[in-house]
Amino acid sequence: MIRPDFEKGDGLVPCIVQDFTTREVLMLAYMNAESLARTLETGLATYWSRSRSALWVKGETSGHYQHVREIRIDCDEDTLLLLVDQDGAACHTGRRSCFYRTLEGEEIL
Repeated sequence: MIRPDFEKGDGLVPCIVQDFTTREVLMLAYMNAESLARTLETGLATYWSRSRSALWVKGETSGHYQHVREIRIDCDEDTLLLLVDQDGAACHTGRRSCFYRTLEGEEIL
């Protein structure tokens, strides 16, 4: 199994999250070795919260879990892509995706 190079990013790698069916980009989070291991064990997306300095299972509070279908790694082995089945909204604002605005502030449906 290919493992991400966690040392490049001070123990963290960016993790892009995409809907398995529609391929819509839902969010960006960070993973460390422990969160990746937990994700592989449980099948639920588990990330490292930089603000709380703790692991968090996406959906633990909201019920909007991410069921991981596939994990991909980029060519430099320092970024992950999770393909998930998303329960409800991915964004803490209640929107399906965290990427719902343009730089000009226009909201995208």
